[in-house]
Amino acid sequence: MAENPKNLPPAVSAGPSSITRQIAADGGALSAELNALRRTLFPPASSKVLRSFTSGEAARLIGVADGYLRQLSLAGKGPEPEVGPGGRRSYSLDQINDLRRLLDDGPKSKGYVPHRAGGEHCQVLAVVNFKGGSGKTTTAAHLAQYLALKGYRVLAVDLDPQASLTALHGYQPEFDVEANQTLYAAIRYDEARRPLAEVVRRTYFAGLDLVPANLELMEFEHDTPKALADPGAEPFFGRIATVLGSVAEAYDVMILDCPPQLGFLTLGALCAATAMLVTVHPQMLDVMSMCQFLLMASDLLGVVQEAGADLEYDFLRYVVTRYEPSDGPQTQMVAFMRSLFRERVLTHTMLKSTAVSDAGLSKQTLYEIGRESFSRATYDRAIEALEGVNGEILALMHRAWGRPA
Repeated sequence: MAENPKNLPPAVSAGPSSITRQIAADGGALSAELNALRRTLFPPASSKVLRSFTSGEAARLIGVADGYLRQLSLAGKGPEPEVGPGGRRSYSLDQINDLRRLLDDGPKSKGYVPHRAGGEHCQVLAVVNFKGGSGKTTTAAHLAQYLALKGYRVLAVDLDPQASLTALHGYQPEFDVEANQTLYAAIRYDEARRPLAEVVRRTYFAGLDLVPANLELMEFEHDTPKALADPGAEPFFGRIATVLGSVAEAYDVMILDCPPQLGFLTLGALCAATAMLVTVHPQMLDVMSMCQFLLMASDLLGVVQEAGADLEYDFLRYVVTRYEPSDGPQTQMVAFMRSLFRERVLTHTMLKSTAVSDAGLSKQTLYEIGRESFSRATYDRAIEALEGVNGEILALMHRAWGRPA
């Protein structure tokens, strides 16, 4: 008879083990505390509200002089700004978009409303990486909000069952996102399938809508192997593209925050995308992980392409994140990637910044928190890096549309 050094009882299925119960209890306790924190941060309705923007910020976003906005206000044209102490004027993002429409109706319209037109296709940007901690969700969230601030109609799609992008936009996945309210609802294989338009949610960020996520998305990974045996079902790699196409007319750009794995969800997102952004932290282990991601992705995408998937991309770019220029090995790694991938590495890098991490503590982005919340140097350094990265991506979008960069 085999020895039993720990004197363990025979394996009998008699309900959840103590460790299973402990994990469930810890998860439940943490979920309750996070929900309580949210109610503390965003009372009374426990929902996020975007800050207003100073007249100077509004003018920069629109692309006009601050004095011109003052003239419009004094003439009674356009939305009435809120006037604070010292006569400081501020505008909500909705009001900024109203001003864009007002200026576009004038005799000297310069395209203040940047919506796509004519033959310009909806841009679908997949943000991917194999390794957690690469800044993937942070990059996706800031890019989506940046484009909304610039006046584009944006759909952010959270494909990660961990739902960080969803939480960042004010929805706690286990409380606010119920069954059949994620992308899974639109791509599932049974009769409970719903139109994606019924799943899309408005956010507190004008011009930015969200397809939320929760653990339900894992069902697609479990269902797809069984569905592969059904020759009549739409191929898994085309389902995301199909449902995104059903709402594409309402948007200029879609940002897909993919899970950190090469499963069916990620492959479906890559087949739906018109461009790919690969985030990478410039350290050896992260670059080695990215190497494996690229090799596996090329093999798998080759298979689905042979099966009929369309993989024509407008651009592929590597986004260096959490970069510390004073770190010698990181600087060498960035130089190594540039020598290898050349123009496919974005010129601008997202610096490691306490401003970004501090904003994240209250489930906010740098665009949601005003400059007054940080030291001027810290905020300016972070926002300059962020604007550089996002502006470069926007220029690539314009080039794909045939617009001036």
